[in-house]
Amino acid sequence: MLTMTENAVMVIRDLATQQDVAEDGGVRIAADTAAGSLSVELVAAPIEGDQVVDNQGARIFLDSDAADLLGDASVDATVDDEGIVQFGFTEKQ
Repeated sequence: MLTMTENAVMVIRDLATQQDVAEDGGVRIAADTAAGSLSVELVAAPIEGDQVVDNQGARIFLDSDAADLLGDASVDATVDDEGIVQFGFTEKQ
């Protein structure tokens, strides 16, 4: 199952607070298998069938394709000086 670094936990919680997302909200990751890419967006709630990963109130919702693709990866997040958030994924060792 996907895990989050401490940075990712803080960034996701901060994003949800800043964007006034509902208490049940979080970051949704969906896979576009045709394009071979992932989309990441802040949402108020998971969509039916999403896998929910909750770590200290930071929530990530994975569609089934993203859950299969990411497997046991770890997600990290950084925010640059301009406030741009970037997510990265690494395999657990």
